[in-house]
Amino acid sequence: MSPASPDIRFLFEPRGVAVVGASPDPGKIGHRIVGNLQAMGARCPIYPVNPKGGEILGLPVARTAAEIGAAVDVAVIAVPVGRVLDAAADCARAGVGFLVVVTSGYAETGNLEGERQLVAFARAHGMRVLGPNIFGLFSAKASLNAGFGPREIRPGNVAIITQSGAMGGAMIGMTAAEGIGLSAIIPVGNKADLDEADLLEYLRDDPATEIVLIYIEGVKQGQRLVRALEATTRVKPVIVIKSGRSRRGAMAAASHTGSLAGADEVFDDIMRQVGVLRAEHLQEALAWCGFLTGAPRPAGDRTLIVTNGGGAGVAAADACEKYGIPLQDDFEMLSRVFAEVTPDIGSTKNPVDLTGQATAAHYTDALRRALGEPAIHAVIAIYCETALLAFDDLPDAIQRLARAYRAAGRPVAFCLLGGTRVTECIARLRAAGVAVFNEVYTAAACLGALNAWDRHRRAAETAPAPAECDEDRAVSIDFAAVRAALGPARADGRRFLLAREGQALLRAIGMRPPRSLVAGTLEEAVAAAATIGYPVVLKIVSKQVVHKSDVGGVALDLENRDEVIAAYQAILQSCRQRVPGLRIGGVEVTEMVRGGTEVIVGARRDPAFGPIVMFGLGGIYVEVLADVAFRAVPLSQCEALSMIKETRAHRLLLGVRGEERRDIDAVTDALQRLAVLVGTNDEVTDVEINPLVVYPAPEGATAVDIRVAIRGESPPG
Repeated sequence: MSPASPDIRFLFEPRGVAVVGASPDPGKIGHRIVGNLQAMGARCPIYPVNPKGGEILGLPVARTAAEIGAAVDVAVIAVPVGRVLDAAADCARAGVGFLVVVTSGYAETGNLEGERQLVAFARAHGMRVLGPNIFGLFSAKASLNAGFGPREIRPGNVAIITQSGAMGGAMIGMTAAEGIGLSAIIPVGNKADLDEADLLEYLRDDPATEIVLIYIEGVKQGQRLVRALEATTRVKPVIVIKSGRSRRGAMAAASHTGSLAGADEVFDDIMRQVGVLRAEHLQEALAWCGFLTGAPRPAGDRTLIVTNGGGAGVAAADACEKYGIPLQDDFEMLSRVFAEVTPDIGSTKNPVDLTGQATAAHYTDALRRALGEPAIHAVIAIYCETALLAFDDLPDAIQRLARAYRAAGRPVAFCLLGGTRVTECIARLRAAGVAVFNEVYTAAACLGALNAWDRHRRAAETAPAPAECDEDRAVSIDFAAVRAALGPARADGRRFLLAREGQALLRAIGMRPPRSLVAGTLEEAVAAAATIGYPVVLKIVSKQVVHKSDVGGVALDLENRDEVIAAYQAILQSCRQRVPGLRIGGVEVTEMVRGGTEVIVGARRDPAFGPIVMFGLGGIYVEVLADVAFRAVPLSQCEALSMIKETRAHRLLLGVRGEERRDIDAVTDALQRLAVLVGTNDEVTDVEINPLVVYPAPEGATAVDIRVAIRGESPPG
């Protein structure tokens, strides 16, 4: 049995740090790491390790880690790739818990076997590996800069997890320039062992960390990551930047880190599901970090814009709409509160326009009035440079307002627009820790991020009782019948189910397929149509045909006996012409499903996130319209409803132009059944029901067509 894993706390709060590969040469990485540890003032002993012994930067050098003779929780390994395993063995003898492997030359260069050997050895000896291919580790709690990155790191409340060393180094410099302090920065590199989920286990409960910022290039263990993110966003904001959005970007990410970037639309929807704030780029992420650090939790989302420029106010209103920020529109209240401070040529509507006559004192009066009105939950204050704004006094006035708003638990974003004097004022305010911006869209984006996280947190706190919103809400499937439906395909070595097998699977999971019979002759087809009742549909049955309509194998809306006879003969002739040597198993006669709203529901095993479900607008144009949403499994009824609401199909289900409201409960039920299917049966790799025809409530829905892929050989062309 493998030894127990070390407590993740000791990675961030070690009792001792060894630098294996420490060097007396100032040009070597091993020398820089020792120097960084000393410069930061590490709160634990530092042990340089080098076979030659001696002294480095005034510290005695141990020839091996094993001879240190004291508690060492972290060993930073900075030796050539061919010597890393030997170094790991030495660390194991010394009782080290964590190997911080800065060495490159592993999966990122194709050396997958070397990486596997390192992790296997470490796990077998009770150690965990951070990296390889990283620049080190920083932890403010231990004053620990155990790497060869920048030396000057500003301590603070933001923790950064980064898959890119270069991006990590850039973020250290950029956070310092923006006045953002760090509680930790942890590069994960190739993620051979420790990954974001492991690190979130510590950061989630770390009182020194208010915000977690993650830069991701690819996801390896998506299900673990989803669980870790979901738990973390309940208590603090998590901001994610993910590269690899484009096809070329995803290819670059895979070659750079040995990871799979995955489909961006799936990643985006799942991040939304777990309450993550996804930033488009680093500048946006850092702006969010600066604003959210210490930001009061809003009592609501009704926002007020105060400005001295009409155009700036309109731009801010546009930005608020873009970022989902509702504006306070109680015009009677706004007039009562702001009439005295607003000139006749101004406006007390939202935005409140103080006009170009406004001084710093006018702003202070207006913003203090807003602070006294409980129905105003947040404020965006826009100061456009004018001759009447005294910039010598403005920073102090804004600082006093910022303190007052924070003390009252009211979010406020200040935006200053202008030239050199404005730039100097912004720099002074940021140095004082005030959230101030030089662009209205950035200010609105930051407030929108705060509102989005707060909505997620409130939803988690006020989640419906299990009876109202439960993953297992009356959703059960017949697992024996599922296995039976998959059996013929397994026996034939097929990777897909035939139509009859798909219908059997639908019944097994508790869904309603159209009534159907398989006919081996024309006479049987006519009799089947009479039994089912007109109108009917005819479909070719053949193991060699997956896309029936492509070969003329489908005939719709057949109203009588003569039409069935003609369609039967046409299908056989067309399919035989288009597929030489075709082996026909008959013709399926199916009821022509009555009209309703067509949607698509599906589930598959995503390479990064495992079982996921999909919903969208159905029919033949689903790929063109791309009106779909994704979620990770397990799926509650409430989460299923949430994904439906993200699509344009939701409005159709609510009923348009006098139509009745459709049975949305039937759709959420179908999604949950598919979630259970793929979540409990790893043999099913892909299942798609298109269309699922949804009828007026409470008449349910009919699964018209189902395609199912299972593990095995690839299906025919």
